[in-house]
Amino acid sequence: MSDITYYTEEGLKKLKDELHELETFERPRVSQQIAEARDKGDLSENAEYDAAKEAQGLLEMKISQLKTLISTARVLDDTDMDTSKVLILSKVKIKNLKNGMEVQYTLVAENEANLKEKKISVDSPIGKGLLGHKVGDVADVQTPGGIIQFEIIEISR
Repeated sequence: MSDITYYTEEGLKKLKDELHELETFERPRVSQQIAEARDKGDLSENAEYDAAKEAQGLLEMKISQLKTLISTARVLDDTDMDTSKVLILSKVKIKNLKNGMEVQYTLVAENEANLKEKKISVDSPIGKGLLGHKVGDVADVQTPGGIIQFEIIEISR
């Protein structure tokens, strides 16, 4: 059996929506392409048919992968989350002690990390370095560019 993966409710909904889109709209579209290519004659020399069959194979593989992910997914519940220390799903406001810059991140599972949305993985160097720290703590975070010190300013959910 596959490993359990953790998601927020929003992250799991995105996966289910993507699966629905693929099964409801993409699968019939690819089937139509195959039917149209088949109608054009000799399949042994029909590149359009081969391309459509390959697209179908890739689509079915993607659908299968999404179904597996969804079946092994567990939703993280943040309602009773401890905000006294940095945990997964914590929103943490940190200050870089070297340059004084402040930023807020939400720590999430690897599969939901998105820097544009200020969501970083608990498995990233910064995420690992912040886990378990409390407000006022200074975390020494090992990054590819060296150790950076971050002060924990605020923890929320």
